[in-house]
Amino acid sequence: MSTASSPSRLSALLMTPVNFVMRLIDVPLRGLQKSTGIGGMAAFFLAPNMLIFGIFVLLPLVINFVYSMTGGTAFFLAERNFVGADQYARLFTCADYLDPMSCQEDAFWTAVGNTFWFVILQVALMILTALITALILNRDLAARSFWRAVFFFPVLLSPVVVGLIWKWILQRQGLLNFILFQFGDTEPYTWLTDRTWTFAATIGVSIWAHMGFYALILLAGLQAIPKDLYEAAEMDGTKPARVFWRITLPLLAPNLLVVVVLALIRAVQIFDEVYVLTGGGPGTSTLYLTQYIYETGFASALRNPGLAAAASILMGGVLVVLTLIQLGIGRKNENKGKR
Repeated sequence: MSTASSPSRLSALLMTPVNFVMRLIDVPLRGLQKSTGIGGMAAFFLAPNMLIFGIFVLLPLVINFVYSMTGGTAFFLAERNFVGADQYARLFTCADYLDPMSCQEDAFWTAVGNTFWFVILQVALMILTALITALILNRDLAARSFWRAVFFFPVLLSPVVVGLIWKWILQRQGLLNFILFQFGDTEPYTWLTDRTWTFAATIGVSIWAHMGFYALILLAGLQAIPKDLYEAAEMDGTKPARVFWRITLPLLAPNLLVVVVLALIRAVQIFDEVYVLTGGGPGTSTLYLTQYIYETGFASALRNPGLAAAASILMGGVLVVLTLIQLGIGRKNENKGKR
């Protein structure tokens, strides 16, 4: 009897200071609830989060917009002169927008073009790869948990670590060329110094680094689909391809929308692993928009924080518009499904 009561006595002893603190907190909270009601309590608990959000998100956005209306190389706003919309006009001064060299800020439009093609190819391949991976991992495989962990593991790595790993693999005297040499290729490939290979390498490395996260979202969506739908389709003799297009894909649409939005935002903001892997080279073949903003605002000898801020405002605006369009399309399809 005494042995059985010992754990309960120990837990009661440990909980005594916790209960004392909770009683102290409960007194003012009850008074606050009586005076403000449930709505006031909700505002009370949201206030710390909103304060942090305001300080670290909203305030930097406002400061960034103010910077975009100033000129000069100084960092402190008090030392910068107001130039209005001149920075935006400088970015859009072009004879032909399809020819970056005809623009006043040719590096900006080169980065825009590179980012555009990177987003189109990377997002499409990312979603396709993540979907195929999720479909495979959703099957009854041997050591299924192990394979899920393997595909998710790269997501846990720092983007800088990812860049360093693949730089070691893809450099001229790297692991990949060594393996190819063992199979008879005597001439090493210049994966990181050839324009075509380098662009493809940045796409492949980013897919490898982030695909596991999107596959996990799609896998969760696949597991939420009722099994009896597949059993009914199997009893009707429906072909697997038709099951995929008629059952799996429509029910997976909400998860796919989330993946598209997140993948698009991530692709536009690509920076870390590419900067470590190629540094934007060779030349400007892998110079993407975020790197242009970083170099213009901080790394360049002729830095221009106002121009960098204007470019970031434009990038953020495009992201907001694209996200709203995708969410609108998703909501429209959802309403059609309900009808």
